[in-house]
Amino acid sequence: MEEKKVYTVSVYTENNIGILNRLSAIFLKRHINIESMTVSESEIDHVHRFTFVVIVTETLIRKVVLQLEKQIEVIGAFFHTEDEIIYHETALFKISTEYLYDEHIQNKLKFRRAHIIAITERYFVIEASGLKEDIDNMYQKLKPYKLLQFVRSGRIAISRPRMDISEVLKEISPLAPEGGINNG
Repeated sequence: MEEKKVYTVSVYTENNIGILNRLSAIFLKRHINIESMTVSESEIDHVHRFTFVVIVTETLIRKVVLQLEKQIEVIGAFFHTEDEIIYHETALFKISTEYLYDEHIQNKLKFRRAHIIAITERYFVIEASGLKEDIDNMYQKLKPYKLLQFVRSGRIAISRPRMDISEVLKEISPLAPEGGINNG
């Protein structure tokens, strides 16, 4: 039996109403749970990028990507394994001000990418960013302090190997605009 892995799927689309429903329906029809999802403008004018994180087999992810590319608004879809991308997540932790000067909280802020972004009379907010495991670890450390609120972003990711996406998209579709990105 084929092993399931974490895949990050990047889908470049025109920005049309209802595209999110059509894309997510493809995952739904195949009974695939979306672990996280983000949407943003891409490096190409008038093209948006959807980033989905799923845990499936390679055979299934290949089928899903082919089906995603059949959508009219989709310019291109790509999937990557964990070692093929650089990714980041961000989280916000809202905690009662009674813990603001707690020595343990201050020690937890030594986490490599955490800092206080707001302080009021009743609460303070810590922002942390990093890998999923970093955010999970920070959550576990702050959980005993009676979190008032917690929210995390979906994954944002770029590919490790050079991937001149404007060129790739031009090959796939004439809709991809000329010029557009700096390659690095």
